[in-house]
Amino acid sequence: MDRYAVFGNPIEHSKSPLIHSLFAKQTEQNIEYGRQQPDADGFNDAINTFFAKGYTGANVTSPFKLDAFRFADELTPRAKVAEAVNTLYKREDGTILGDNTDGAGLVQDLQRLWGELNGKHLLLIGAGGATRGIILPLILAKVNNIHIANRTASKAQQLADMFANEGAVSASGFSDLPETDFDLIVNCTSSSLDGDLPEIAPRIFTNASFAYDMTYKPHATSFMAWAHECNQAIKTADGLGMLVGQAAESFYVWRNVRPLIEPVIKTVREML
Repeated sequence: MDRYAVFGNPIEHSKSPLIHSLFAKQTEQNIEYGRQQPDADGFNDAINTFFAKGYTGANVTSPFKLDAFRFADELTPRAKVAEAVNTLYKREDGTILGDNTDGAGLVQDLQRLWGELNGKHLLLIGAGGATRGIILPLILAKVNNIHIANRTASKAQQLADMFANEGAVSASGFSDLPETDFDLIVNCTSSSLDGDLPEIAPRIFTNASFAYDMTYKPHATSFMAWAHECNQAIKTADGLGMLVGQAAESFYVWRNVRPLIEPVIKTVREML
């Protein structure tokens, strides 16, 4: 039996063990999946011990994605661009591959809910690590352009500059957004976890057809509710599908098997 775990701190809330157990049952894979909570400065010791004990792979969440990025022997292109790793895999030669499946999980969920992204105009709210990890997958999905808005405009501009050679990516502060219509708006901040809202003009929703919050809750997030207040016709979704999608991508990295995500999303949603 191959063994896996998710690393984070805190980690007791993680849905990853449930999700991967559902994947394993669905695809008839014999695996074990648990949780690991190292101290804030204890990731390297914990992950070395983990792999020394014969574990095959790990998911990595906050605050250890940069530690995992530095730990891996080799990085996939999407992990290099994201400068963060959420999936580690011990290969047959003993080397550790670092990958980042967050962007793939988001793109798959957007396509599942909304259709193809080619030609769309996107607004990403926030310029942190969550945003950096999704830009290249969105570009590869052939969106028309991406605008990054952040409270600190210079941080958004740094991200835009990073991807200048990959596609049309622009940036601004919250207060100086371009007078353009966006098809899709993605909240990449954690504001909804506390019921807060990003300090951005509500006009962004006026002609948008879809608003997506990367966080998730048992009910509509504050960002989703706000989008509906501003535009009753807009479609909204939270990030549970992204969570399951990135897990499915990790499962594929480890097992070379792609599970179906729809039934797993349904099961996890019912248990929130």
